[in-house]
Formats: sequence, structure tokens, C-alpha cells
Amino acid sequence: MTCPGTGRRRGFTLIELLTALLILALLAVMSWRGLGAVLDTRERVLGETEKWQSVAVFCSRFERDLGMAAPRPVRRDGGDAPAWIARTADQPGPRLELSRFASSEDMDAPRRVAYTLNDGRQIELWLWSGLDAAPGEQPQRHVVLDGVDSLELDYLDATLAWVPSWPAAPTSAAMPRAVRLQLVLASGERIVRVFAVGT
Repeated sequence: MTCPGTGRRRGFTLIELLTALLILALLAVMSWRGLGAVLDTRERVLGETEKWQSVAVFCSRFERDLGMAAPRPVRRDGGDAPAWIARTADQPGPRLELSRFASSEDMDAPRRVAYTLNDGRQIELWLWSGLDAAPGEQPQRHVVLDGVDSLELDYLDATLAWVPSWPAAPTSAAMPRAVRLQLVLASGERIVRVFAVGT
């Protein structure tokens, strides 16, 4: 004889356990996919942030150099060179070469600087030690922007026309009034900025 209330306790059946395990597995898979999507998005956002920070730093440096541009010719191994030399993509040498005053904070001496696009799709900054180069002196080269498919520079002359090189004519001023920078990044974005010269 059995006492009331002392019957066998009933546990989960095998089907109930399997159902619970299936639900937990589905939740785990959905969580894993959600976490993967969040991590992928985070990586893309970090990559985009770094890219645009690099572009902003380059544009700031470029604008600073143009703002300190000096109308001073320089002496080189081959003779005198004008204060400002701008070449098209099919001409040898850096795309833009100019004389620059010292910074107002005296953190940088007057010097000759140049910008060009190398074969590795990088914009390089060339720095000479001063304005007049010593015989045989080669500039230091620094990569200032990666992942650039094309670099176009145009120069505003006294008639307010954009020209692709400088000096545009024998009667051109020592420096243009402004520079229009056009970049196409490897990721496809096109950036156009206009910078005043010597302001």
C-alpha cells in the first residue's frame, strides 16, 4: 500500500529535453551571427574612420604648405629653379614643388617641399633641408597618404582660369592664386578641394 502523495515524481521526457536543446542551439547560432555582424561592422567603421582621418591629415598638411608658400626661386645643381614648379602626370619629377616660409611657431625652417604620386598609389612628401639644395642633395621622402588611384592638380592664374602646370606662361606670376586638388581613392571616392596660396 502506498501513502497518498508519495507517487513517483515525473521528470522531463526525452522529447522535451531534445526540444530545449534545439531551442538553445538556435539561440546560440543567432547570437553568433549577430556578434559576427557587429564585429564586421565595427571593423568597417574603424577602417573608414582611419581612411578619412588620413585624408584629413594630408589635406591639412597640404593646405599648411600652400599657405606658407614663398615666391623665392632656389639654387640647384643644374642652376636656378623657379619658386613654384607644377608638372602634369606625364612629365618627369614631382607633381608640385614649391618654396615655403618657416612656420609661425618656428618649428620648421624655410625649405623646399614637393608632392607626387608614386607607383605604389601613395602620395609622397619630399623635403629638402633648406631652400637652396647642396650639390647632390636628395630630398627625404615620406608617404603622407595611401590608397590613391589618381592625383590631379590645377592652378588658378591671374585671369582666373585653371591651368594644369605652372608656370603656365613666361609671364606667369611666381605663384598661382589657388590650387585645386582632385583625388580618387582606391575605394572609389572622389575628393575635390580648393586651397588658397600664400594666405
